[in-house]
Amino acid sequence: MGTISGVTLIILFAVLKFRGLHSVDTTIWGPGLDPLIVLPARYFYVQYDQDKFNIEDFNVLISGKTKDGNTCRIWTNILDRKDASFIVRYKLYEVCYEFKILVENKKSLKNYWDYFNKGPIYPDECDCSKVSIDTWLSNTKCRTNIEQINNDLNKFKNVNFKTVFGKMAKFYSQHPHSTSVCHYVVKNSLIFRKCYGEYTGFKMFMDNLLLSLNRKVFLPDLEFFVNLGDWPLSSPKELFPLFSWCGSNYSVDIVMPTYDITESALENMGRVTLDMLSVQGNIEKPWSQKIEKGFWMGRDSSKHRLNLVELSKMNPDMLNASITNFFFYKELKEKYGPGKKPISFFKFFDYKYQLNIDGTVAAYRFPYLLVGDALVFKQESEYYEHFYNELIPWVHYVPIKRHLDDLLDLIDIMMSDDKTARKISLNGQNYAREHLAPHHILGYYLLLFQNYSKFLTSVEVRPNMDAVISTPNSPNKIACECEPEPEPSMTNIKTEL
Repeated sequence: MGTISGVTLIILFAVLKFRGLHSVDTTIWGPGLDPLIVLPARYFYVQYDQDKFNIEDFNVLISGKTKDGNTCRIWTNILDRKDASFIVRYKLYEVCYEFKILVENKKSLKNYWDYFNKGPIYPDECDCSKVSIDTWLSNTKCRTNIEQINNDLNKFKNVNFKTVFGKMAKFYSQHPHSTSVCHYVVKNSLIFRKCYGEYTGFKMFMDNLLLSLNRKVFLPDLEFFVNLGDWPLSSPKELFPLFSWCGSNYSVDIVMPTYDITESALENMGRVTLDMLSVQGNIEKPWSQKIEKGFWMGRDSSKHRLNLVELSKMNPDMLNASITNFFFYKELKEKYGPGKKPISFFKFFDYKYQLNIDGTVAAYRFPYLLVGDALVFKQESEYYEHFYNELIPWVHYVPIKRHLDDLLDLIDIMMSDDKTARKISLNGQNYAREHLAPHHILGYYLLLFQNYSKFLTSVEVRPNMDAVISTPNSPNKIACECEPEPEPSMTNIKTEL
């Protein structure tokens, strides 16, 4: 690359850090290229500008040293998206120094990315490298203006918990067998909560999220209630500031990413097997080899799903739909059953057409269906997740009527127009890749909390609240010895341009 001046090196570092690298035949980008951006699992993308490129044709080496000079424990995983692009994700299990990321082409011996940082580079479990929310959003290239957040919060001119706390606590504790909520307070980077209702196990999802975010950024002081159930609860009449995982056309809940996609973002490369990255790397059949049928499999959590199964029995050449577990309609098991043995979610995508049918509320599998390599048929619904208003029918998915009246006709239309079907499927997939990756899920929460905090007139830790603290992750507890943050440095970067 020749001699590089100090100013040029600084500019080059800034461009590469935020935008990645584009060479003649390779593009490399993503938050994991800057290991100082702390994520539960770091990851970046490699795209080769050709139709086919085998995973065996390139090499990725991510390495580091511990403080005492031993090899740093790092788990690296490469996911082949079958379109000459790959996801490289890695997870640190100890504090690393002399950190190196190398991406090279085995055939041509070209080094596409050669990065070195003296460290320390901290695992996600360490509380060592906090930044402001604005800095985190900028570093990860997450959005700073989201319409759904604006719409949800614009209903509130201000939120005075000195007035509203008693009303909300009383209102949501009236029916403890059917409604469960938790009251959370974040004050001076400490987290507290008190829950109301009989079924509060799902508090772990918000606990884990807040603890994770609190390790990464300086959270503003916050006070809010979280709905632990699926059904939206806040009515326009009461206008309570209630955070929920699902919204509806008839409620005013402040919508968050669902607990399912939140957990998959936090436990990526951890205890979950289904996340937005793993789906992309575990689809076997290319589009041309997929079975041309609509596919659905799941629980009996709505009458629409039972109707779909009946429709499938009558039209097995166009539909493959089955119930795996009868819980809500046990008395109908003989008619629609017996329950079929579940298959891997990744095997769903052996079928070209995926059906997204509501359960008790919105079907939380929708993000995973979009990011997979299939055309999604989405049922008309009163329920929505945090991203639904950004999707366009016939652009990102095929809309179907609430009672599935037009499903067979629409499948037949897509069968006869494969070019259009493929275009819609790719549009949906690209949206999910660009906006529903784990760092974007965390970014949504951070932007939501930051904007919401501006509406609060006060934040108070109330009596009988429990402190939310991290529990030891034994026997694999990570020793975190925090050091003063070094100035960003990129001492060695080689590219083939």
